[in-house]
Amino acid sequence: MTLTEDDVKTIEKFAFQNAVKYGQPPQAGAVMGKVMGTCAHLRQHAKDVTAAVQKVVEEVAAGTPEVWQARLEELAPELIEELNTKKEPDKGLKPLDVEEGQKVVMRFAPNPNGPATLGSARGMVINSEYVKMYGGTFIIRFDDTDPQTKRPMLEAYDWYLDDCEWLGAEPDRVVIASDRIPLYYEYAKKLIDMGKAYVCFCSGEEFKRFKDASTPCPHRELPPEEHLKHWHKMLEGEYEEKSAVLRIKTDIHHKDPALRDFGAFRIVKAPHPRKEVGDKYVVWPLLDFEGAIEDHELGMTHIIRGKDLMDSEKRQTYIYDYFGWTYPKTTHWGRVKMHEFGKFSTSSLRKAIEDGEYSGWDDPRLPTLRALRRRGILPEAVRKFMVEMGVGETDVSISMDSLYAENRKLIDPIANRYFFVPEPVEMQIEDCETCVAKPQLHPIEDRGFRTIEVGSKVYVSDNDAAGLKEGDRVRLKDLFNVEVISTNPLVAKHIGDSVEEIKKSRLPIIQWVGESHLDVEVRSPDGIINGYGEPDISTQTEKMVQFERFGFCRIESVKGKNVVAYFAHK
Repeated sequence: MTLTEDDVKTIEKFAFQNAVKYGQPPQAGAVMGKVMGTCAHLRQHAKDVTAAVQKVVEEVAAGTPEVWQARLEELAPELIEELNTKKEPDKGLKPLDVEEGQKVVMRFAPNPNGPATLGSARGMVINSEYVKMYGGTFIIRFDDTDPQTKRPMLEAYDWYLDDCEWLGAEPDRVVIASDRIPLYYEYAKKLIDMGKAYVCFCSGEEFKRFKDASTPCPHRELPPEEHLKHWHKMLEGEYEEKSAVLRIKTDIHHKDPALRDFGAFRIVKAPHPRKEVGDKYVVWPLLDFEGAIEDHELGMTHIIRGKDLMDSEKRQTYIYDYFGWTYPKTTHWGRVKMHEFGKFSTSSLRKAIEDGEYSGWDDPRLPTLRALRRRGILPEAVRKFMVEMGVGETDVSISMDSLYAENRKLIDPIANRYFFVPEPVEMQIEDCETCVAKPQLHPIEDRGFRTIEVGSKVYVSDNDAAGLKEGDRVRLKDLFNVEVISTNPLVAKHIGDSVEEIKKSRLPIIQWVGESHLDVEVRSPDGIINGYGEPDISTQTEKMVQFERFGFCRIESVKGKNVVAYFAHK
């Protein structure tokens, strides 16, 4: 592809803007991102655009800041104004554009081919929060019309609704798209009758050649009666998969090939996993068509969607225009990237679970809400985290630490404290009589004390043990002071109980667990950590606790002396 003069000028203005903004030669990656984000018609020609960007960047780099400023003023003065306008970061929910007397209707539309993730939580929380603000209606619509590639998971329907309830985002109405296939067929027939849709028999490769050349495919201009015959044959299962597609007529000369005659229905003969649907249908709507019809049928007034779906909106607008409908008011938001999680796809996660790499959808290493709930992340923390993130088109890259900080505020006042020692090492203590330690249940809240009986043996972590040498003096937390007399085996002698000695000699304080202990398995995003915990942990099943000097955990189960805990965060 040869880039047009306008395309090159666009590249130049973003290159000069980048140089002026940072006072140094422009970065090719940043310029490329701007160009692709603005010029949808170039996205299919990344190789050519990359070469052009590299050439322009090299030319701009040879100039000076004064030259860059002057050239940008000449090319695109509005971009200088944009640089000079200080943008406040988006935080919280901005008001919606609501007409007087208008009842707000919004939706969250997941594909239930896996459980809800943190990304899903954003859609649940923000849409439900807006509806609460305006006294409107919140709808959950399951977009489950792909029984093959993104095959729905039967459990996921209930999981989503359960997660909505957990988040305080209960829907006013639940709609399942696979229950409403006849409705989509009715609208398809109307469009065929209107001459706005046609059955295309081109292969994918053939149609792409026509589309890229802005040329109608051979079937496009056949009369509606012909297309209705083919449409009924599609519905009756007379055509094989991929042999026929119902397309919506658009502008075949549109500058963006992605908007030229897009597919609305395709043939899929795989049965749907829901027994109510099964093999009832062999023609399934694509998301752009199904979503367009449903948003109208359900009376949607406002939509929040990813900015990467702007093309979907443009395609759907053709359908709205053909029927004389008004498109809902739309807000776009950027992607959210969590530092701690790489790129996850539901299909790859499912395979990894089946292969035993993860224990299930609630494995603490996964970004699913089921996993976060099991770790003890509270719904109030997730809601606050999502609301404060707000709705903005800028891509956001954040750390889970921000969510953990919100959660910590909520659980710190309520979580009892207990001793836990990972990878324990035995420490023999000489000159020690049996005694009782009485650490507090909470350092601030007046909840009383635990009692831990101590004899001539305790356990410390392997990390603490590895840092000790003969002659070292340390304080066993909330117990007494010892002096190390041997490291292999680890032996220490009791040298007193004085707390003043800690302050005076600045003794290191280390964690310990007594001879009477529980075997604790902590499941964390970094793997499983085994250790010993104090006996009173057994009273905290399904509660949040803080293992002192380790972190907050949720006690999953207690069976005899065996405890399973899920790590939340520090």
